[in-house]
Amino acid sequence: MGEHLDGGRITAEIVRIAAMPGGARQRAEALIDSLRPLLRHDAAWLSLLDPDGRRQQPITAPGHTGRLQRHLAGREFMAVLERVGLHRARRPMRVFESPVPVEELPSWVDYFEPDGFAEGVALPLVTPDGRYLGLLGAHAGSPDPLSDELCDLLATLAPLIAHAVDPLRTLAALARMVHGATAGVVLTRSGRTELLPGMPGPSAFGVEPPALHLVGALLAPGRSIARFMVPSTDPERGLVQVTALACPPEPPGHHRALVLLGPPPETYGLTRREMQVLGLLVEGRSNAAIAGALRITPRTVIGHLEHIMAKMGAESRTAAAVRADRQGLYVPAELLRRCS
Repeated sequence: MGEHLDGGRITAEIVRIAAMPGGARQRAEALIDSLRPLLRHDAAWLSLLDPDGRRQQPITAPGHTGRLQRHLAGREFMAVLERVGLHRARRPMRVFESPVPVEELPSWVDYFEPDGFAEGVALPLVTPDGRYLGLLGAHAGSPDPLSDELCDLLATLAPLIAHAVDPLRTLAALARMVHGATAGVVLTRSGRTELLPGMPGPSAFGVEPPALHLVGALLAPGRSIARFMVPSTDPERGLVQVTALACPPEPPGHHRALVLLGPPPETYGLTRREMQVLGLLVEGRSNAAIAGALRITPRTVIGHLEHIMAKMGAESRTAAAVRADRQGLYVPAELLRRCS
């Protein structure tokens, strides 16, 4: 029937699209166009899961009305997906295969059917390493469902499709551009962490969760990067440098910061106590406030500052603070008790 030949061509096209530069949205649009011979759809969508918001975020939905697109992005639609099991399925599901009669599903009765759709298919997108990303859906006005053979081909292609739109791929590529970063995670807006593909987590450096959650406070609105030092639970490592990068505004939108860890850079011979002083200086604390926080005398603080400025070649305490902030040569005040 030629379906096998089409399958080979489509596979090659998906591999090409996965290697395209740009974000997931551009790749999703190209994917749906390349899958048209297989899906034979009048309208389609590709959505990525926002687990923090408990919804699917459509990143492209050609052929669908704005009303239906808003429904696809809502929690009511997510509830329907969970009801029919598409949040944990691994195979394509055609409309007639729904374990719940479609007449009982608000999405079908109130949205798809009124828009003239009679059949369709939904494909859960699961990466080769087993992460559920979202959903590819397609609907047609014709009541004829996809054949079993085409559904088998779609199931075979699913990991490739998921790989092409995996939002962590972009972040992993960004992580590889940070010099010295050899471990890391992605911090979500709700405070959860997600591992980066191919990169160990913070435990490899002996860094505990409180240090990671500090990133949210340091990446204030308008700030895209922060660097600082944190103590490791591994005494042989001492201090570890953290580089935090604000995530690009890519869908599904729940990723907040890329948190990368690596060995400390050149520290100008600064002692751990001097980095503690720098952390308070970066926060704008006065000498008296620094003394109180570290339980030392103001005169001792002055001595530390003189040593810091000499080692860093800074002409003032302000210049030392700016340089420490830019290079990450300080321990945030919130972590003082962890490295005292």
